[in-house]
Amino acid sequence: MVLRFIESSTLPTKWGTFDIHGFEDPFKGKEHIAITMGDCAVDEPLAVRIHSECLTGDALGSLRCDCGEQLQEAMRGIAEIGRGAILYLRQEGRGIGLVNKIRAYNLQDQGADTVEANERLGFGADMRDYSICAPMLQHLGAQKIQLMTNNPRKLAALKELGFDIIERIPHQAESNPHNVKYLSTKAGKLGHIFKDNSE
Repeated sequence: MVLRFIESSTLPTKWGTFDIHGFEDPFKGKEHIAITMGDCAVDEPLAVRIHSECLTGDALGSLRCDCGEQLQEAMRGIAEIGRGAILYLRQEGRGIGLVNKIRAYNLQDQGADTVEANERLGFGADMRDYSICAPMLQHLGAQKIQLMTNNPRKLAALKELGFDIIERIPHQAESNPHNVKYLSTKAGKLGHIFKDNSE
């Protein structure tokens, strides 16, 4: 995976001051970022959140998913620890893109779950590629990782890329009437690990 580091700068937020690092994939024409706090290269476990872009959840406050809450909780949690990294990957809609995600939303409005909607559009249930995390983490100097996730695919992907996963930190947002089917599909069809899958 060729991912080119471009530049870094400070990023003041309501949770504290982070650093933001820009990367470019010259072959796919996509830009990805890492948001960090503290020294990521210290030989101690680093709290890491891998977050795929979700415009509707992250920026528009959509209640159809838990993405925006997960992103904010990751920033708050890392600020509380004082050290960590969020890899923000431009893989909207589990990799199908923003407009196709809106098409999938339409199918969900008609009764399909998120997996069924993607498959009816001719896509896999999850099209994301986590290999782009490797050059980002290597650039940051991360070695031992505490992965903030409920997604076993992210754990398996980082282990396969050769990273030392010290532990999984559960990363769960509250459910609401609009995302309960979305969350149950994550657990039932995609194997996400929740505190109580019966909720």
